[in-house]
Amino acid sequence: MATVDLTKHLDKKHEKKSLSEILDLPVEALQGVSAKDGEALHAAFGIRTVRDLGQNKFFRLAQALVAMHEAHAAGGGAE
Repeated sequence: MATVDLTKHLDKKHEKKSLSEILDLPVEALQGVSAKDGEALHAAFGIRTVRDLGQNKFFRLAQALVAMHEAHAAGGGAE
């Protein structure tokens, strides 16, 4: 099982929480995401929790497109 050091990615008060607890936290628990950012994510995409953010179809599509581009570029493919 892979482990990740979350100390640089979560607000300090959440660092010791379990993965299940982290997924159910509001997105503002992520370092760099303000309450105003959380409100905007909710208004635009219905995102309230870390889990919602990770499961959002638009964010998943964008991640897949970036990964495909990187794989294509690493293989020497043209734009």
